[in-house]
Amino acid sequence: MEAQGVETMNTTFEVGLTRDFLTTDGQLVYKDIGLGVLATAGGVRYRFLDRHEPTMTPELLADLDAVISLTPNYTTASFEGLHRLTAIVRFGVGYDMVDVAACTQANVLLCITAGAVNHSVAEATITWMLALSHRVFEKDRLVRQGHWSERAHYMGGELRGRTVGVVGLGGIGGRLIELLRGFGMNRPLAFDPYVKPGLARELGVELVPLETLMRQSDFISVNCPLTAQTRNLIGREQLALMKPTAFLINTARGGIVDEQALVEVLRNRQIAGAATDVYAAEPAGREHPFAGLDNIILAPHCIAWTDELFAEIGAMAGRSVLELAAGRVPSAGVVNPEVLQRPGFRAKVQRYASLGAPTNKSSVHSPKVAAGD
Repeated sequence: MEAQGVETMNTTFEVGLTRDFLTTDGQLVYKDIGLGVLATAGGVRYRFLDRHEPTMTPELLADLDAVISLTPNYTTASFEGLHRLTAIVRFGVGYDMVDVAACTQANVLLCITAGAVNHSVAEATITWMLALSHRVFEKDRLVRQGHWSERAHYMGGELRGRTVGVVGLGGIGGRLIELLRGFGMNRPLAFDPYVKPGLARELGVELVPLETLMRQSDFISVNCPLTAQTRNLIGREQLALMKPTAFLINTARGGIVDEQALVEVLRNRQIAGAATDVYAAEPAGREHPFAGLDNIILAPHCIAWTDELFAEIGAMAGRSVLELAAGRVPSAGVVNPEVLQRPGFRAKVQRYASLGAPTNKSSVHSPKVAAGD
């Protein structure tokens, strides 16, 4: 896709969007990804990359100041020979596909759209809590399979009087607690060694060790990022502590929960059930061990996807880009703040500041996405 009305490389802030935002014939996959924010900023030009690569290559990034990225991986090799690229803005909050140290070494800022996903993921988690406790899918099958008379054997349970335990009390976990207040649940529990006690008090949450949370919770919601510290955080020992009536819900990352251990627990009916949107290796298919179990609800890493969510994420990503184009560090979502002190990165930002902030009306932006662009 070619952009029109370019001034010069020295005065135009070039933004690339990864090709996986488009179909094979060049149409937007999603209804709204916030492109209006970029389209109304003069001095900024956006375009979609020429092709999709599972791991980003320097060739695709060479003439960009920033890239808004959906799914590609970024390694040390992705930045070889690059001098212009200043920022990767992830379209979402996960960044396990990006080598953060390599970004910093290459004087590239990594940003996520922190906060944009909070409501959608929290709401989706509650959807699963209700579906699991009320045995929605099992009751659906009773009708479809002609077993109406067996309905008395499928009594559900309410959220009222139950306890939710949140693993990771960040923006999503906090929003989940807020949305659950009207259900008459017990005081929520949370495990998060990094959270400030004041925030927990404000949310009415009791901070506890992970083992206590696993033992006492009726619903366990995994909401922490995948890091070296959280990989396989919930394994056999932790799952063995759960109540036989409890449910595990993972909307974070697959590697946080030991999948084989969870498969064994579900096969042996040691807990009431589970739901997962994420997997250790993606995409997951019919051969995955979860697919053969009837006590886990599955989604293909999209349970929280809504039109509203993608519009909000895109708008936030666009605002981060415009802040950088104006010579300012984005106000939210910076993952590698250590890069801010590197002379190479500072020189890039100072150059943008010397060019002046983008104008409100765009004379330099991409046309609408069209087939063949």
